Amino acid sequence: MKKNIFLGLLVIGLMSVSCRKDTYENVTKPIDISIQNEYDEKAIQQFLKDNYFDDRGKIVEFSSTDTNDDNEKPLSDYNPVTLPDGTVYIIRSDAQPDSGELVGEDDVINLMQSCYTYVATNEEGFIKLRSKYPFQNTIDGDGVPIKDPLFFHADEKMMKEMNVGKDYFEIKGFKEAIQNFKGFNLPDEAGYNLQGVIIVPSKSAFARSTNHYNYTGYSLQDRTFVFNFQIYKAQKRN
Repeated sequence: MKKNIFLGLLVIGLMSVSCRKDTYENVTKPIDISIQNEYDEKAIQQFLKDNYFDDRGKIVEFSSTDTNDDNEKPLSDYNPVTLPDGTVYIIRSDAQPDSGELVGEDDVINLMQSCYTYVATNEEGFIKLRSKYPFQNTIDGDGVPIKDPLFFHADEKMMKEMNVGKDYFEIKGFKEAIQNFKGFNLPDEAGYNLQGVIIVPSKSAFARSTNHYNYTGYSLQDRTFVFNFQIYKAQKRN
């Protein structure tokens, strides 16, 4: 009898651990959604002032102590475009392919990227993007482009199996903005020269939803995405 009780408790314990692994970590306390949207907008504009591109197009934050970056142009000087949903994108004019077509909404793309998520918060009257977490990095990771990312194009088979819609996977602000860029035709091992940046406010990503694909192990609720990327390949989907 004692053995049966022990086995029962062991099973319950394992189930509890499994559930905890699938539970997102709440890193911020939600505020009124209209206020969050306002914070996102203001924090994105501040981000554009606080950062610049290095010589390979990677985003770097201005230093408050080092004068070596004093002559760098902030991202806000690169003609950022704001879409109706609040997504902002910047095209580095000298880092685009000489030919090719714009990315289509159903294309298969390979991305080399540095991507982080943030929460826009107000601390002592200063609104900016804080609580930085990585999201599917390749430049800061294994150096291999992401192939056909789900956040751009949801897999039909997975949607059917999981009984979910595209918004479970796709980041709509990114999907719309990336269609303003052309793809290269580069091998995985090619060195990067990043084409630009796409900044997606939380309302155009997963907003308040906690029901999204577990990309990272933490909740993407209220998170703004900063994609700094190069499209290594783009081709029509069969």
